[in-house]
Amino acid sequence: MIRNPRTRRFLSVVLLILGGILMFFAPENIWIGAVLFALGLGLEIAGLVLGHRK
Repeated sequence: MIRNPRTRRFLSVVLLILGGILMFFAPENIWIGAVLFALGLGLEIAGLVLGHRK
């Protein structure tokens, strides 16, 4: 796990932004859109968990 708080915070913000972009630009095709939306949601959750302080 990353121990440096500045690196964790930066990576958390990058994951949140990337997840939001993937969810926003998910196409209307149900299969591709659902996969991209799920991937974006997973990145959002990973970013939130990474940014959470102990």
